[in-house]
Amino acid sequence: MSNAERADEATRTSPSSENWATFDCYGTLIDWNSGIRAVLADVFGEDAADGRLRRYHEIELALEHDGRLTYRQVLTEAMRQLGAPAARIPALADSLPSWLPFPEVPAALAALRAGGWRLAILSNTDRDYIDASMARIGVPFDLAIVASEIGSYKPGHRHWDTFFARTGADRRRHVHVAASLFHDIAPADAQDLRAVWINRLAERSPLPRLAELPNLTRLPEILKALA
Repeated sequence: MSNAERADEATRTSPSSENWATFDCYGTLIDWNSGIRAVLADVFGEDAADGRLRRYHEIELALEHDGRLTYRQVLTEAMRQLGAPAARIPALADSLPSWLPFPEVPAALAALRAGGWRLAILSNTDRDYIDASMARIGVPFDLAIVASEIGSYKPGHRHWDTFFARTGADRRRHVHVAASLFHDIAPADAQDLRAVWINRLAERSPLPRLAELPNLTRLPEILKALA
């Protein structure tokens, strides 16, 4: 192996000295419950929307379990199982690019970038969807890893495995930020990763976390202390 090749190998295998924050997207950065519920209310009626939303979450977990379906297929099949009329079965899948970020998200992410943090998304979705959502957020990300490209949905660990393999990020300089206990905070704990729980639903959990916040407003302040 030449000296240049040894240098390249060292770059790939040595932990990065950069600070990395990885994020779940839907429920953490993008208001997915509001996006889904709006479609369900339109298709099934306002009175049925909350019940259909609870049922949707159960169906989604079952459809994602083996990683074979794209997220567009998950959304489409979920609508079929919810009993949508044939003409409205694609409605949920078609709506995702219009879902909006939570109000504080763009400013918080911009502040993190200004503070030297590199940003990545680890999401249970498809490439076209995440591209549309990142455009909605309006803040650049350094990397986005999506389920349909790696054949796995969180809470599986392949998103994190892929992230560390691609970036060489130092686990001591990394933090994962997410709202879902099941999809993100629990698997982060299982991998001994630092996590900030964005507890938008005022839930309770004994799972360990670096910090717990109701939204992203104070996240730059919390992570500044780490950097």
